[in-house]
Amino acid sequence: MKPLFIPAVLSLLIAACSSTPENGQQATGAPVETRGGGPGVATVTTDGVNGRGLPAVLTDPKSILSKRSVYFDYDSYEVKAEYKDLVTAHAKFLTENRQFKMLIQGNTDERGSREYNLALGQKRADAIRKMMALLGAREEQLESVSLGEEKPKNEGHHESAWAENRRGDMLYNGEF
Repeated sequence: MKPLFIPAVLSLLIAACSSTPENGQQATGAPVETRGGGPGVATVTTDGVNGRGLPAVLTDPKSILSKRSVYFDYDSYEVKAEYKDLVTAHAKFLTENRQFKMLIQGNTDERGSREYNLALGQKRADAIRKMMALLGAREEQLESVSLGEEKPKNEGHHESAWAENRRGDMLYNGEF
């Protein structure tokens, strides 16, 4: 008897929850309001936006904002003077475009232990994040993570390859 009781009760509950119009009237739903593009209504277009929803200025090779990597010296997490304009430009973009978020990935070369490289990668990402926050980007727009040696830009095992791998990459929402 129990096996039939539960399905019967569930069927009654489902039937009781359904709604039917009273007096045999057909349900029409809420009226739909049509609005025109009058004054004060902004028209949004996709001009200047790429397939990932990013403004063209972030991907235009002529723009400093298309550059997304800050390179570091061996065993260092100090942002070099040559990259301060790049970080400043991205901080200014985030300040003027509060809807965007950035993920900063800290990377290292293959030398050093896994634990050491994860810690160094985090320090590199945090150095970029802190600099951007000081320049006006909001903390909630910025996230920093370490990839350590796990995402090399160059697979080689020599100094020029290692130099490419000692970096912080800046990615905007839509890219991560």
